[in-house]
Amino acid sequence: MTLIVNGEKIEDSAIQQELERLRPHYEQAFKDQDPEQQKSQLLDWSKENVIEMVLIKQEAKNNGDPIPENIVESALAKMKEQYADQEQFYKDFDAEDDGKIKEAIETQMRVERKLEDVYKDIPEPSQEAVLQYYEENKEQLKSPGQVRVAHIVKYVNWQTNEAAALEAITKADDELRKGAAFEVVVDKHTDCADSGGDLGYVTREQMVEEFEDVVFNLGAGEVSDIFRTRFGFHIAKVYDRKPAALPGLEEVQDQIANALKEQAKSKALDAFIDKLKSKAKIEEK
Repeated sequence: MTLIVNGEKIEDSAIQQELERLRPHYEQAFKDQDPEQQKSQLLDWSKENVIEMVLIKQEAKNNGDPIPENIVESALAKMKEQYADQEQFYKDFDAEDDGKIKEAIETQMRVERKLEDVYKDIPEPSQEAVLQYYEENKEQLKSPGQVRVAHIVKYVNWQTNEAAALEAITKADDELRKGAAFEVVVDKHTDCADSGGDLGYVTREQMVEEFEDVVFNLGAGEVSDIFRTRFGFHIAKVYDRKPAALPGLEEVQDQIANALKEQAKSKALDAFIDKLKSKAKIEEK
């Protein structure tokens, strides 16, 4: 089946390229979906994205001022500077000479100008809108809980088997139970002594799950028993805990304003594309 947009034939390769770009994100977001349904939906979205990109390029080329030759030449020269091998440059851009590449550069510049025109009248978010967003999204704006943790670790790998690693970490544990300072035992026994084993402040999903399950259940000043992760055996000490906290409005108002501006730009672009679609002839043959 061939896709034609305002008389321009869309190559299957363009749709496949977009499909491969979307695939990792789509499969993660819809991993519980039926595989056949997933495949069909992904193909539909890829087609839709390609159609939209083609429509924007057509509008930019047909209804926009040309880009001065010297600007295009300058952009081309900067691109070439990234390549020591000019032959590889043309190969990467699937071109035999500069003509095709300059055309692509001008098209991209025209598209950027067109989008700037679409966005030009979007106002800055009002303080009222920023405050409303803050009030409605407090959970998402919270900084995650953190713990400052250090650990003694004995790796299980090709150099050290399970039994040897367990024996070594047990010696460290015995010293701790007899009253030795954690910081002294780290230096004597750990396989990772940098900064006294101090990992700094960590949040959930930053470390492996087995490690987090232990350290996020320790209080400040507490030392864990020996525990196993996929890397080996550990003993952890938590020095400090910071609970999840909502930052003040003044700390996040720029972040919120940027998010609101992006939302407004997305709506403006959707409206622009809908207008192009309403006038377009889109065929599948």
